[in-house]
Amino acid sequence: MSGKKISAGVVHDLPFDLQEALVADGATLELWEGLTPLARNEWICWVEEARKPETRLRRIRRVREELNEGKRRPCCWAGCLHRVKDGRAG
Repeated sequence: MSGKKISAGVVHDLPFDLQEALVADGATLELWEGLTPLARNEWICWVEEARKPETRLRRIRRVREELNEGKRRPCCWAGCLHRVKDGRAG
């Protein structure tokens, strides 16, 4: 990646491990950049809410897989609890 900043969410910054996974695959990175800030925020929060390192790694892998399957948000997850209704930090 040529120093271009990768987009994050509205509340959450992009964690380094997820950034590395996105940069490793140009097609996935392009899909990531096509998401809305709120959708990116949901993916980031979902990854960061993992309690175990192995769960976090599995979720990062799933971000790549599910974006490539056309999914725009994490499946079967209640959503980011760190933002209020208008999408900003609460």
